[in-house]
Amino acid sequence: MPVLNDDALPEGFRLLPGLLALERRQGLIAELATLPPGAAGQRELLEQPWCQVLSRWLQALPQLRGVLPADAVAVQCTLFEKSPDRNWLVAPHQDLAIPVAERIEHAALTAWSIKGGRHFVLAPAEVLAQMVALRLHLDNATQADGGLRFVPGSHRRGVLSEADAAQCRGRVGEVAVDARAGDGLLMRPLVLHASSKASASGRRRVLHFLFGPRQLPLGLRWAW
Repeated sequence: MPVLNDDALPEGFRLLPGLLALERRQGLIAELATLPPGAAGQRELLEQPWCQVLSRWLQALPQLRGVLPADAVAVQCTLFEKSPDRNWLVAPHQDLAIPVAERIEHAALTAWSIKGGRHFVLAPAEVLAQMVALRLHLDNATQADGGLRFVPGSHRRGVLSEADAAQCRGRVGEVAVDARAGDGLLMRPLVLHASSKASASGRRRVLHFLFGPRQLPLGLRWAW
């Protein structure tokens, strides 16, 4: 499987200001308004035709050239929304689980779970190293809105234990990324990242796309 060009994301993340024009952003907000109540954290948005169209548009963007491999496919899109009624913090972590079509019994595949009716598994390290996420901000996502903080370069250390992650964070420190409505944010799933509870009174809606290689090892298949 091809390896992503890490020169494009040397720190493991990069802000893409003004990725979404106002008209497109408003159109996405209108689409989200049609979702059933309580769907703010759902992982199944790729089932929506508008989301499939959006994923193809993203893959064709010049800003993603050199970041996504030629055979990349969208494998997940999740809506994350923080508001005064729906607020949480996230401790420093790496995104290690991937959605797959079915459970495969193999000694190298661990930490199986089911979320929203989908099978998730701790991805092999060689798969995680090829993956990239793109977050589309429909609202402001500053630190007051519960925006992300990153430990630069931590994605190059592979899968980290809790102790190693704490040591890396203490040595390198964190960088806060303030995103505005319409901005995009590229990130490696392996980069350590965290967020605080929002202190602002508005909404923070983010579409979190995950892209990966078309083919998976060990008999795994993407859920989507």
